[in-house]
Amino acid sequence: MGEKYEIEVETVSKSRDEYQSHAYKASGLPAAPAVMVGDEIAAQGPSISEAGLEPVIRRHLGMPPLASPTA
Repeated sequence: MGEKYEIEVETVSKSRDEYQSHAYKASGLPAAPAVMVGDEIAAQGPSISEAGLEPVIRRHLGMPPLASPTA
Protein backbone atom coordinates (compact mmCIF):
# COMPACT_ATOMS: atom_id res chain seq x y z
CA MET A 1 0.00 0.00 0.00
CA GLY A 2 2.91 2.33 0.69
CA GLU A 3 4.17 2.02 -2.88
CA LYS A 4 0.71 2.20 -4.43
CA TYR A 5 -0.07 5.50 -2.69
CA GLU A 6 3.49 6.78 -2.30
CA ILE A 7 3.25 7.13 1.46
CA GLU A 8 5.89 6.54 4.09
CA VAL A 9 5.46 3.30 6.01
CA GLU A 10 7.05 2.88 9.43
CA THR A 11 7.04 -0.50 11.16
CA VAL A 12 7.40 -0.62 14.93
CA SER A 13 8.13 -3.92 16.58
CA LYS A 14 8.53 -4.37 20.32
CA SER A 15 8.50 -7.27 22.72
CA ARG A 16 5.22 -8.29 24.35
CA ASP A 17 6.54 -6.94 27.67
CA GLU A 18 7.23 -3.52 26.11
CA TYR A 19 3.72 -3.34 24.60
CA GLN A 20 2.25 -4.22 28.00
CA SER A 21 4.38 -1.72 29.94
CA HIS A 22 2.90 1.30 31.72
CA ALA A 23 5.05 3.61 29.59
CA TYR A 24 3.65 2.20 26.33
CA LYS A 25 0.07 2.31 27.59
CA ALA A 26 0.59 5.94 28.65
CA SER A 27 1.86 6.82 25.16
CA GLY A 28 -1.66 6.73 23.72
CA LEU A 29 -0.60 4.38 20.92
CA PRO A 30 -2.83 1.38 20.12
CA ALA A 31 -2.20 -2.12 21.35
CA ALA A 32 -0.46 -4.35 18.84
CA PRO A 33 -1.14 -5.43 16.20
CA ALA A 34 -2.45 -2.18 14.79
CA VAL A 35 -2.09 0.10 11.79
CA MET A 36 -2.24 3.87 12.07
CA VAL A 37 -2.64 6.30 9.19
CA GLY A 38 -1.56 9.69 10.46
CA ASP A 39 -3.15 9.96 13.90
CA GLU A 40 -6.05 7.61 13.06
CA ILE A 41 -6.14 3.97 14.09
CA ALA A 42 -7.01 2.37 10.76
CA ALA A 43 -7.12 -1.23 11.95
CA GLN A 44 -6.40 -3.14 15.10
CA GLY A 45 -6.31 -6.82 15.93
CA PRO A 46 -5.58 -9.99 14.02
CA SER A 47 -7.96 -9.28 11.13
CA ILE A 48 -6.09 -6.36 9.51
CA SER A 49 -6.67 -6.34 5.75
CA GLU A 50 -5.60 -4.20 2.81
CA ALA A 51 -9.26 -3.84 1.82
CA GLY A 52 -9.97 -2.25 5.19
CA LEU A 53 -6.90 0.00 5.10
CA GLU A 54 -7.24 1.37 1.60
CA PRO A 55 -10.29 3.60 2.29
CA VAL A 56 -8.55 5.11 5.34
CA ILE A 57 -5.38 5.80 3.34
CA ARG A 58 -7.38 7.40 0.51
CA ARG A 59 -9.30 9.60 2.98
CA HIS A 60 -6.03 10.63 4.66
CA LEU A 61 -4.61 11.66 1.27
CA GLY A 62 -7.76 13.60 0.34
CA MET A 63 -8.65 11.17 -2.44
CA PRO A 64 -12.20 10.16 -3.34
CA PRO A 65 -13.47 6.74 -2.20
CA LEU A 66 -13.00 3.80 -4.54
CA ALA A 67 -15.97 3.07 -6.76
CA SER A 68 -18.15 0.23 -5.48
CA PRO A 69 -18.14 -2.85 -7.69
CA THR A 70 -21.32 -3.13 -9.72
CA ALA A 71 -23.49 -6.22 -9.61
